[in-house]
Amino acid sequence: MTRETEIKLHEFFRGFAGAATSLLLLDYDGTLAPFRVDRFKAAPWSGVRELLNQIQNQKKTRIEVISGRPGAEIVSLLNLETPPTVWGLHGAERLYPDGRRELEFPAPAVRAKLDALSAKLRGDAFGGLFEEKPNAAVMHWRGVAPPKARAIEERTRELFEPLAENDGLQLLDFECGLELRAGRDKGGAVKAILEEVGAGGAAKIPAAYLGDDLTDETAFAAMKGPGLSALVRRERRRTQAEIWLRPPEELRAFLRMWIEAAG
Repeated sequence: MTRETEIKLHEFFRGFAGAATSLLLLDYDGTLAPFRVDRFKAAPWSGVRELLNQIQNQKKTRIEVISGRPGAEIVSLLNLETPPTVWGLHGAERLYPDGRRELEFPAPAVRAKLDALSAKLRGDAFGGLFEEKPNAAVMHWRGVAPPKARAIEERTRELFEPLAENDGLQLLDFECGLELRAGRDKGGAVKAILEEVGAGGAAKIPAAYLGDDLTDETAFAAMKGPGLSALVRRERRRTQAEIWLRPPEELRAFLRMWIEAAG
């Protein structure tokens, strides 16, 4: 852990003194779990599930996960004793612990464009892995040899970028993939959660967001002021996050600090 990170964490966890509750917002892939070519095998880093269960059992922290995946995948993979609220599809979906589900539906014209694109990519995914979501079309090239990956990305951009110029659709870059989507992003999800906590309350309770990818940058930006943002990644990169944690060791250390401070 860098000296800068240690200083900021010391200051952050001092804020737990006297706080009745706290807010822990988490990305999943790359943050709580290592990336896998088969995404259904992306189990949390060793020890992370147990630490999150401990935090939940203290009953002093509200944990919510914000992921690009459909929410049900997170609940199954994370497998906590008490399922957290999960914001899936980068924030367009909200899955509650009791199974209730809210979903932002694209406008009919936007949905029609995504349906036509999905039909095309189901027939030819350029050698990549095509994923269809209720609000998006996604192309992955993780695990593909670099020359082929570059070719997949080039063909995908040629197809996606003209559509992203239409109202209601946006292009989302992430590690080893590209997504054409509609709806709330992770920053929007963070803002919605902070509003629920309370306009003044959000700044008064300890709150943090942990993420790793380019898709987490809007969430890092939304946390400026209300709380702490942490880039969880083996290699540092330019980011709006305040601190840098290298997984899994420093991630586990952060969660242990949280348990101690909340206790």
